[in-house]
Amino acid sequence: MKFFAHLNTAVQVLDQYKGQQPFGLFIKEFFRKDKKFGSRDRRSISHLCYCYFRAGKGLEQLPVPERIVAGLFLCSQAPNEVLAQLKPAWNEQAALPFADKWTMVAGEESLAAVFPWADELSTGMDALAFCTSFFVQPHLFLRCRPGKRAVVQQKLTAANITYAMASEDAIALPNASKVDEVIVLNQDAVVQDLSSQRVGKFLQLVKERITNTAALPVWDCCAASGGKSILAFDVFGKIDLTVSDIRDSIIANLKKRFAEAGITRYRSFVADLSNPQANLALAIPPVLILADVPCSGSGTWSRTPEQLFYFDQAAILRYQTLQKKIVARVGTQLPAGGLLLYITCSVFRDENEAVVQYMQEHEGLEALHIELLKGYSNQADTMFAALMRKS
Repeated sequence: MKFFAHLNTAVQVLDQYKGQQPFGLFIKEFFRKDKKFGSRDRRSISHLCYCYFRAGKGLEQLPVPERIVAGLFLCSQAPNEVLAQLKPAWNEQAALPFADKWTMVAGEESLAAVFPWADELSTGMDALAFCTSFFVQPHLFLRCRPGKRAVVQQKLTAANITYAMASEDAIALPNASKVDEVIVLNQDAVVQDLSSQRVGKFLQLVKERITNTAALPVWDCCAASGGKSILAFDVFGKIDLTVSDIRDSIIANLKKRFAEAGITRYRSFVADLSNPQANLALAIPPVLILADVPCSGSGTWSRTPEQLFYFDQAAILRYQTLQKKIVARVGTQLPAGGLLLYITCSVFRDENEAVVQYMQEHEGLEALHIELLKGYSNQADTMFAALMRKS
């Protein structure tokens, strides 16, 4: 009865975990200390824990073991050996429509209980569809580098890796696909969520507005792993790139990725952009600022459901305050007519439309194009982007 043992271990793990770090890191440390579990055992226990988190704020009336099994049932799209052992009656119903399964598990409790902040959502969000998406593992997405699509497809096919084209250059794969063993990451293709790839549409709008043939001065001010910089490099071709972030370690990792992507000419610096006195080591004024700002990450919670489970609504205002400080500081570097592309992976209005309104009312920026990049129907993240122009 090994799956009952897995269930008991999952209960033990969840009792110890308090949301203090990403669950993926916590569970790795748990297994490092207790080496009796094989790889299949680790995957099974981890999956049970994630099923528990995916119910978010719903099903709170259930004891932990029952909530885990309920989560497993809701996340299962077909009968499986784990559910067959833990709850045989539910296993026979695993292929039912999700709404029917929710009623079986939750009774009269609304699915809205999973994400009880529907009133805080950005315009255009389907709250119930968003709640349903938490019970499905998102895809792994690749963006093919220019001219590399056929090469990537050939390599995936040769390795018998199942994939589907999500757009002209976007490839969707099962989340656990070992693509790094098949393609040259960052050279053939980059790992980038579908909605993040759709930010390229905003860059195309910028490209249409730029008549100067010189290299476009771009500042990626919250560069993180550099995905948006690589996208800008691929869209514009010629680019005078500056990147910054708040920690040296982030910039160090970014430099490694840039080397793999063939980006060799750029400037970088470290700065806390929430500080109005932060030193900005910009050689020339940027014509375009990419501001993929820190946020709640609520549009990515299908990938990290523990954040849904432990989320405190007060964090929205804290992030909004930080976002306003960042756009106020970087906006001072834009010349008249310069562009700022504001990006979040949040679904909350106060991190999205409200900050755009703030920029228009207080920072001399006008909105040219705003879009909620909904990914919850495509097993992708949901993001928000707004292209702003300095008056």
